[in-house]
Amino acid sequence: MPSGGHLIVQCLEAQGTDRVFCVPGESYLDVLDGLHGSKIETVVARHEGGAAMMAEADGKLTGRPGVALVTRGPGATNAACGVHIARQDSTPMVLLVGQIGREMHGREAFQEVDYRAFYGSMAKWVDELDCAERIPEVLSHAWYVAMSGRPGPVVLALPEDMLREQVTAKPGPRVNVAAPAPAPDDAARAIDMLNGAQRPIVIVGGSRWRAEDTQALTRFAEIWQLPVACSFRRQGLFRQDHPNYAGDVGLGINPALKQRIADADLVLLLGARFSENPSQGFTLFDIPKPRQTLIHVHPGAEELGRIYVPDLAINATPGTFLDAVLAAAHSASPARVATPGEANADYRAWSDVPPPSVGAVTMSATISHLRDALPDDAIITNGAGNYAIWLHRFFRYGGFGTQLAPTSGSMGYGLPAAIAASLRHPDKAIVCLAGDGCFQMTQAEFATAVQAGAKPIVIVCDNASYGTIRMHQERTYPGRVQATALANPDFTRWAQSYGALALSVTKDADLPEALAAARAHDGASLIHLKLDPRDLSPTMQLTD
Repeated sequence: MPSGGHLIVQCLEAQGTDRVFCVPGESYLDVLDGLHGSKIETVVARHEGGAAMMAEADGKLTGRPGVALVTRGPGATNAACGVHIARQDSTPMVLLVGQIGREMHGREAFQEVDYRAFYGSMAKWVDELDCAERIPEVLSHAWYVAMSGRPGPVVLALPEDMLREQVTAKPGPRVNVAAPAPAPDDAARAIDMLNGAQRPIVIVGGSRWRAEDTQALTRFAEIWQLPVACSFRRQGLFRQDHPNYAGDVGLGINPALKQRIADADLVLLLGARFSENPSQGFTLFDIPKPRQTLIHVHPGAEELGRIYVPDLAINATPGTFLDAVLAAAHSASPARVATPGEANADYRAWSDVPPPSVGAVTMSATISHLRDALPDDAIITNGAGNYAIWLHRFFRYGGFGTQLAPTSGSMGYGLPAAIAASLRHPDKAIVCLAGDGCFQMTQAEFATAVQAGAKPIVIVCDNASYGTIRMHQERTYPGRVQATALANPDFTRWAQSYGALALSVTKDADLPEALAAARAHDGASLIHLKLDPRDLSPTMQLTD
């Protein structure tokens, strides 16, 4: 008979899990033993936060839960940053945590943590598997919870003595969740509202999108003559080279797009929650009732009316909603005053040509070259920092699945996400853009990339500071610099110590050759950009 730990591995295989991310621990040795010789690839991270971020990124890419395994106590608390990202980004994820033996509960045993209390407000569901025979039941439920409605993270604690028990239970079947769909009357009403609007706009975001859904979105926008904007860090949902694209609704929003949303007579919020960053600090819509007519479509019923009271609330996935309205495409008779072309012209005026920057190496030239040189299906990852403003404003994402970025604003995300993307899509160009502070949050995972055979191109944007915080500091407390300067290593020599290709760029003219070399290299690579710290954003310099 298999042990509980081996049965967990069998259940993972039954769910189609082909890769897990972990930092090993003695509290779940029996699961590790079950992974030995299994069909599941085990990626060994250097920090539990990195492992959890890799699992979260894998969940974004596949639409099924990414899986991380960590040990009890410090391992579990370290993984919390990845769980928080999965929560705010609505990503399916399962975190399996080693736990103390069942007989030790409540004694503050070695590394004991109450996971229900610790993760209770962060995960969709937290439980402890105290009966090995129930492993198939609980893991099946975990997959249902993680993927259904508004997706999110599930945390399961695994007592180490339970993992060693012999069991007779068998793995359950592969879990597939229901896709809520609009009622016929709601679809018809939405069409009538869209036909009657003179200045409508669509804002897309969230999760539970498939590639075919984004294609349906394009047809929908063309038939109903709708401008489409992408919510914060969801720019892979609509091609930026399409004439109906209106821009991204996030940090550093185009003022013309912000005004267009404010002046719209109808907003279709499709899949998105429209939280703080896209809503510009909850100012674009009045709360609770927006002045714009609002159609809100979301797969999580609990998100409808949570902040904004819509004129029409539809509990549906983006795909089922688009299928329903496209089935009635013959009913399209839009009466428009504002055209998608006007919105697209505003977008291009804002994003076609990066403004001049200061310094020998500039983010303006960097993003311009990435836009011209990378293939259409390149996957771009990033964490948090002002460097990402150039990326989001001036880069052209090629379509579904080409952007991996945390809406939660977590630093350190870009490198683990790039590792997960490279392992999932080894044939694609994977580029991580990271600030020096952002990169050093998870810098140790570069070793994971080398060991696992991942081939990301990591571009470190080094201005020797926590630039975003320095910007806010100078704005609020001018001339009183505190805790924002960074003494950085030579990133090039550091990466070379792992046997990776590493190149330093000290002037803009050097970047094309460096990027070409990195793309040709069969392994992980790093490009170190030495930026001028005065260059804070496309619209602001430190002297401002």
